[in-house]
Amino acid sequence: MAGRFAPNQPTRTTVRGGHTPMPKAIPRQVTAAHTRRWTPPGPLDLGLVLGPLCRGPADPTFRTTPDGSVWRASRTPAGPGTLRVALRAAAGTDEAEAEAWGPGAEWLLEHLPALLGEADDPAAFTPRHRLVAASQHRRPGLRLTRTSLVLEALIPSILEQKVTTDEAYRAWRLLVRKYGEPAPGPDARMYVMPDPRTWALIPSWEWHRAGVDNKRASTILRAVRVARRLEEAAAMEPQQAQERLELIPGIGPWTSAETVQRSNGAPDAVTVGDLHLPGIVGYALAGDRNADDAAMLELLAPYAGQRHRAARLILLSGRTPPRRTPKMPRGDIGAL
Repeated sequence: MAGRFAPNQPTRTTVRGGHTPMPKAIPRQVTAAHTRRWTPPGPLDLGLVLGPLCRGPADPTFRTTPDGSVWRASRTPAGPGTLRVALRAAAGTDEAEAEAWGPGAEWLLEHLPALLGEADDPAAFTPRHRLVAASQHRRPGLRLTRTSLVLEALIPSILEQKVTTDEAYRAWRLLVRKYGEPAPGPDARMYVMPDPRTWALIPSWEWHRAGVDNKRASTILRAVRVARRLEEAAAMEPQQAQERLELIPGIGPWTSAETVQRSNGAPDAVTVGDLHLPGIVGYALAGDRNADDAAMLELLAPYAGQRHRAARLILLSGRTPPRRTPKMPRGDIGAL
């Protein structure tokens, strides 16, 4: 049927006692099997580039170390993999030094330049407000990442729908640690998120224990049933990718934008439907803390093609309206 996906039909096994089978752990390998060096085309700030991929301070798929390295555990098309990236000074410029472990190691290193913003073009952005210009000047190493992994960005974005970030981060952390698998490599604290079949087999009570209501859980279940079709969106133009994602009931413009910003490196995928962003943009650019989506889009219109970058620079400027209302209350799905 046009506009619909034919879901992938994984073979299900009967599990005694009704428990979801846990994935097998990958034997740990301390020495990286694969390494790569890559010289970025300009200034690069690892924290700014890869920071949006971190889902909270205890994200089991992401961590940073005191030496400035960034570690990521991902489920790639080739299998689970762990990537460590660090910047090293070399011949007067920064050079990215990467190590990778696991079946997905080669894939992760192949996509390292895209992950670090090779396809992004910061020079295409022209600031049209002094606050934006100042923010850009202070952060020359900001580039937009492109992971080429859709579900990895989509599922935590669905978990963030209509709840506080703390609640969403907790749900992601609990579900990945319980149903994901230990990440390959030397860090025993890292996990790779579950594969689509395992997401589909998580019992309803486990979603409830993680604080995920039925609406968000059902959206994730619909998404993982068509995981292959959704992953194809990583190779599409961002607008086409968003349209494909939004064919899934429960995925709207907010979730699709949050996803393609990461999976497709989309510089124009501005997040609409956000609780705070319109007021932040309105306050920063026009002193209007009560701006809605329409007003935000009007203010960002001069940045057409680069509206997501403009919004990021505004957020990084630190100019936000003073809080005058309580934070969004924590949800209690037990009361639903």
